[in-house]
Amino acid sequence: MSLSKFSDIEQLSNSELVETFFTAEKELFNLKFQKATRQPFKSHKFKTTRRKIAQIKTLLTLRLEISEKKISK
Repeated sequence: MSLSKFSDIEQLSNSELVETFFTAEKELFNLKFQKATRQPFKSHKFKTTRRKIAQIKTLLTLRLEISEKKISK
């Protein structure tokens, strides 16, 4: 599984971003749970999931700042 590119995430709408964010958060929780209970898991998924969450949060913050600037003008 390769890391997703930021340009791929930019194409998503806000509602799709929020949905993807909650899915990624749930996946990260499940990975942590699997690790804690010593179930087999793929350790590289931690990096990819955390990176995806960071990219989504960054994009949502940028979009929020842009919309606030439009409203203030």
